[in-house]
Amino acid sequence: MRFVPYHHLDGQPHVVVDGGPTDGTRLTLSHWPGSPTPVDLLDDLSAQIAFRALDRPGLLDGIDIVSNNHLDQDGLVSAYALIDPAAANERREFAIDVARAGDFATFVDRASMRIAFALAAWADGERSPLDPAIFEGGYEDECGHLYEEILPRMSELLDAPEALRPWWEAEDAHLTESLDAIDAGVVTIEERPDLDLAVVTVPEAWAARMTTRFTINRSEAVHPAAINARTDRLRVATVQGARYRVECRYETWVMFRSRPVMGRPDLRPLAMRLQAVEAGTAVWHADAPGALTPALTITAGASALEPAHFVAEVTAQLADAPVAWDPMRPMA
Repeated sequence: MRFVPYHHLDGQPHVVVDGGPTDGTRLTLSHWPGSPTPVDLLDDLSAQIAFRALDRPGLLDGIDIVSNNHLDQDGLVSAYALIDPAAANERREFAIDVARAGDFATFVDRASMRIAFALAAWADGERSPLDPAIFEGGYEDECGHLYEEILPRMSELLDAPEALRPWWEAEDAHLTESLDAIDAGVVTIEERPDLDLAVVTVPEAWAARMTTRFTINRSEAVHPAAINARTDRLRVATVQGARYRVECRYETWVMFRSRPVMGRPDLRPLAMRLQAVEAGTAVWHADAPGALTPALTITAGASALEPAHFVAEVTAQLADAPVAWDPMRPMA
């Protein structure tokens, strides 16, 4: 197949990977919520779904275009599988692990996490080694150009993570330090399996550093991939002094298949409850449950809540929270 940017499809017959269908879509290969992907192809990652499609004789006959409306590691691997199936199949499990590293911030092979970091850097106009002109237009053009530049290089990138060191080294060092801190008990993780909750306690003095999720830059004191490597819980509450956060991991947004996933709660009632008991100046906010990784955070001011009080409010709310997001039938 060949890649055509989503906004240039013009109704031509095509496959969409890791996204939603549009005019001319003949097949959708995506783990997105409510996706019309054939049920027998569904898997945790869109990349796994794309490789499964390659195993179905005749499924892709008569379609020579693949597209996606956003760029991330899972989307890149999915498109790569269809554009260069022979080369992709030779690297199948490692390529899927790169997609996993990008989407879920987890990994089997540490090298896959490093490639995910490097791909995020290549998609960042301030750090990318690619032609700066790619980043001068709007997102649609940028996304299309990035696919066109990176897809022909995917085999080379997957085969030579060491060559990408300049684009992964700093973030990888943060990941190593975070893993070491968890293993040494400097950063602690307390699990509540009944609530699918991990409470992560971070030293108050630790400064936030740049991390990437998907191809988005964030700022975190502990690298999220270190937390996800040490707990399978999909709701994560972080306590750092009086700085608090609750986040639902991305696995709860997609049609995850490999194990049962507890339904996503709506964190907004928890924000309202915390605001009601807050004696400080903190302004509490929570995203709607349909966000990719909805979070409850303090957006302004300072909290007067003690950590134990915060954790008690979180656990009490989650114990009674109804399911507010079903990836098979997306809700509000």
